[in-house]
This record gives sequence, C-alpha cells and structure tokens, in this order.
Amino acid sequence: MYSARLLDHFQNPRNAGEMEGASVTVETSNPVCGDILKLWAKIEDGHVARLTFKCRGCVASMACGSALTELAAGNTIAEARAITTADVEAAVDGLESASKHAAVLAVDTLKKLLVG
Repeated sequence: MYSARLLDHFQNPRNAGEMEGASVTVETSNPVCGDILKLWAKIEDGHVARLTFKCRGCVASMACGSALTELAAGNTIAEARAITTADVEAAVDGLESASKHAAVLAVDTLKKLLVG
C-alpha cells in the first residue's frame, strides 16, 4: 500500500517539532479530511535555512510533511516556491490517488509560508 520510503518518513520523521526563533510560522488544514500541517521556518539571506513541521493527520500527510522539510531546506525562497506536489510525491516514492491530498497540503502550506 505505502512505499518503504513513505513509511520511513512516517516512522522516522525528519525535522519534526516546533522551532524556537522561527522567522515565520503557518498552519494549513484540509477541510475535507481534517489533516493539519504546521510549518516553522528560519529564513536567512533569502534562503530557507531551516524548516520544521508538526502534522495531525494520516500517514501520508505526516510523511509528506517530513519529506517537504528535506526538499525545501537550504533552498532559496524562489527554489522552495517552485516545489510541486509531484516533487513531494516523488520524495515519498509515490502516493495512491486517495492519498494525493497529502502532497497538496504540504505544498499549499509551503506556499503560504513563503508569501511575500
């Protein structure tokens, strides 16, 4: 059902938890399934220096939150804004159609974080 990579992100989440001294924090929820993703970022010199997350939701949403932090951290803001749902799906070795909302939630939250 889930890929080994997705399960690894779920069981061993990267960059999980709140961040002290974050430059920006946002939270997004999916009103259909009820999943909630919250991101904290430290923005320095036009780069996403550090990104952490907390998620309340399904296995796929938690795994996509973890994968997103690895995809975006270290990138310029423009590079991070260019991350797509396909990038997040690839980072967890794919999602079943019923779980694609997880990648959408991750990308929507990142875009909200990087506004402005």
